Amino acid sequence: MFKSKNLFLYMGIALSALFLSGCQQSNGDGTFQKVFVNPFISSLDGLAGILGDNYGFAIIIVTIIIRLIIMPFMLKQQKKQQEMKVKMALAKPEIEEIQRKLKEATNLEEKQKIQADMMKVYQKHEINPLNIGCLPLLIQMPFLMGLYYAITSSEEIATHSFLWFSLGQPDLFVTAIAGLLYFVQFKVSQSAMPIEQQKQTRFIGLLSPIMIVIFSINAPAALPLYWSVGGLCLILQVLLGQRLYPPQIMQPETKG
Repeated sequence: MFKSKNLFLYMGIALSALFLSGCQQSNGDGTFQKVFVNPFISSLDGLAGILGDNYGFAIIIVTIIIRLIIMPFMLKQQKKQQEMKVKMALAKPEIEEIQRKLKEATNLEEKQKIQADMMKVYQKHEINPLNIGCLPLLIQMPFLMGLYYAITSSEEIATHSFLWFSLGQPDLFVTAIAGLLYFVQFKVSQSAMPIEQQKQTRFIGLLSPIMIVIFSINAPAALPLYWSVGGLCLILQVLLGQRLYPPQIMQPETKG
């Protein structure tokens, strides 16, 4: 139950982000536009001017800066997830025993008593099923969406080129790079997970690169460029998190 709740919540957040990425701006004079989008437009224009009207490098630099600002929050999330894994491993024998009793329960009163026992186990091991560290994911979304809209709504970006492609025209190769990087990020994230958890997260992990390719295939190449840089930053972030907070193998307590 605990793992499936986590999975559905992550799916909801990812789907929401991808859905928003495919939406058009509905109000160019709204609060979101003024607070999040316009500052990014100004930053991209100013940085591109310094770089000789190179909007491609401007997108790369601004994306990296935003990811670096967000990174401490995301690393804190990884730390919480690792701590939760250790606590769940220690509590696993007790949880499995309670789950067995719950399946065998024949009436509501008995089930409620067993569920109360489950909460006692959570309290004993300081496990909070609702505290799975999703706040950093929610915090980053307005900033990333603001940068997204700044890139896709800029007429200046649409008229410039970067490397071999036009930022204002679709490019299949850049789209493929974006999808590949997010797939690699998914595989790197899975490398530290138990086999059972890898199976549970397979669908949501594959969904991200597929949706990015779908949204990017007919979009201006500036968009998959932005996602490519973000995907590369995420790979480095996951690797750094795994180094800082390596998986800990904990043996459950045994009765002597």
